[in-house]
Amino acid sequence: MRNPAVVACILALFSALCWGIAGTLAQFLFHHKNISPEWLVTARMLVTGVLMTAFALIRRPKVTLSVFSDRKDTLRLLSFSILGMWSVQYTYFAAINASNAATATIIQYVGPVLIAGWYAAIEKRWPRPLEFLCLFMAIGGVFLLVTHGRPDSLSLSPMALFWGLLAAVALAVYTIQPLQLMSRYPTEAVIGWAMLIGGGLFSLISQPWHIEGVWDPQSLSAFAFIVVFGTLLSFHAYLTAVKLIGARPVSLMACAEPLAAAGIGIVWLKIPFGAYDWLGATLILGTILILTLQEQKPPNTETVKPATACTPSDLLAKDAHAE
Repeated sequence: MRNPAVVACILALFSALCWGIAGTLAQFLFHHKNISPEWLVTARMLVTGVLMTAFALIRRPKVTLSVFSDRKDTLRLLSFSILGMWSVQYTYFAAINASNAATATIIQYVGPVLIAGWYAAIEKRWPRPLEFLCLFMAIGGVFLLVTHGRPDSLSLSPMALFWGLLAAVALAVYTIQPLQLMSRYPTEAVIGWAMLIGGGLFSLISQPWHIEGVWDPQSLSAFAFIVVFGTLLSFHAYLTAVKLIGARPVSLMACAEPLAAAGIGIVWLKIPFGAYDWLGATLILGTILILTLQEQKPPNTETVKPATACTPSDLLAKDAHAE
């Protein structure tokens, strides 16, 4: 019998690695092929949404469509499509376009600190001392990335900082918001519909059929990787990991994403990354390690019910029954 924790660990690391590579490829498309974040996000979501929804409908047609039979779940899905799925992609790509994949990804990982703050709020308690420490570490890490230790000058543009911090908020929302849906419907159904709805709504602003930029074998290969590995497989793997073991432990394993983005960006795209950048990255990623390894009580099930009312075993049993 497979161990849910081991499966979740593998899925989280896989998704983080794919996201790190996809972020670097997105920077390549933005800065070298003149493709805009708006076009890439819309095309990415529509292509992935069609494929994932089709897969969900073939595998479990009744339960995939049943999300629209419940008014509250339909509203949750619409909310997740915009505030979770679309926002986490667009803000991240906008941050990459304004800076680079390494910096944008690292700033985005202030998100787990926000997740800890959210749990403290719904558990109606003050943040623990280590959580306060993580908050100051995250602020210090962003400070070093933005100023390189000199408050009178900025090494990062205000727009890059704005989109990076917004991406951190979006990551927290994306991680927590769909838990109720994930406890009732298959992962691929939730992701597929969210991608399709979010991409469809945003296509009213950025039309994906208006092809832009330079398209050659490099561009096509990068786009294909972003769609298949950086979206289709990675989003499914990440939310499945969250579904199995919860948002907080998955955050630790997701540290592989900024490390992958930084490593590939430095080697391939020659991103300048100095001592202050590494120190800031270490502080931010250190918060994830502390938050995950500290002894914590589980969230109050009465407060977050039904999202955390199901155990990993219950969810696995539910999926097996649905199949």
